[in-house]
Amino acid sequence: MGMLVGLSFNASAHRAWIVPSSTNLSGDAPWVTFDAAVSNSLFVPEHVPLRVKGLMVKDPNGNLVDVENAHTGKYRTTFDLNLVTEGTYKIGYASGGLRASWKDKEGNRKRWPGRGQTANDADFATAVPKNADELQVSQSYRTLETFVTAGEPSNKVFKPTNSGLELVPVTHPNDLFVGETAKFQFLFQGKPAVGVKLAFVKGNTRYRNEQNQIDLVTDKKGYVNVTWPEAGMYLLEAEFEDDLAQAPATKRTASYGATFSVLPE
Repeated sequence: MGMLVGLSFNASAHRAWIVPSSTNLSGDAPWVTFDAAVSNSLFVPEHVPLRVKGLMVKDPNGNLVDVENAHTGKYRTTFDLNLVTEGTYKIGYASGGLRASWKDKEGNRKRWPGRGQTANDADFATAVPKNADELQVSQSYRTLETFVTAGEPSNKVFKPTNSGLELVPVTHPNDLFVGETAKFQFLFQGKPAVGVKLAFVKGNTRYRNEQNQIDLVTDKKGYVNVTWPEAGMYLLEAEFEDDLAQAPATKRTASYGATFSVLPE
């Protein structure tokens, strides 16, 4: 799933996001439409689209369901989802595998897999020189998601898969209000993720000079509390790294991104 760029806390960096037209819906089998893109300004599609390939949607029972009317344009992908089952849906991407970087004999930086390519760990031995200069190998995981609810919120979609960096909310992500404090837990490979660096940024960044970024770090049990200063759509970016990788990797890295809608009081 090469379309997922690395999450970054740099205000000038491109960020990946999925934004639903609404996060809380009622009525009989309502519809939601989504935008999915990588951009500089949140949430303005002006760089490249995310692709439909690799997109996964889980319904409130944990079953995979299909989106409809998917279209990829120059700057964004759009698709629709029919919320046939009452409860909370998870929409997103997840990938993992070996990644490597090194310098060739001319001093040029090389990367595997290449930009836009999907890695196959079985190809590592032949694709990456064993004795390359400044060789760095990591076991990397990337996740990007959002959540929508039809009727009453449910929690089955938050059951951990024990792969990569995962959000296990204490406060439901479709039940967020300005001025209130939400509590989230993060797991890495199924265990509490200590010291995860988190950044929350409200959308419409092109209309203000300051990012007004909220920087937080998870505690010894992987928990974090965030108090929402304003209503609106937020992007969460999280990054984690440790040195407990298995050979040939020397470190494990993980990134997580999600969009949340914070409602007025």
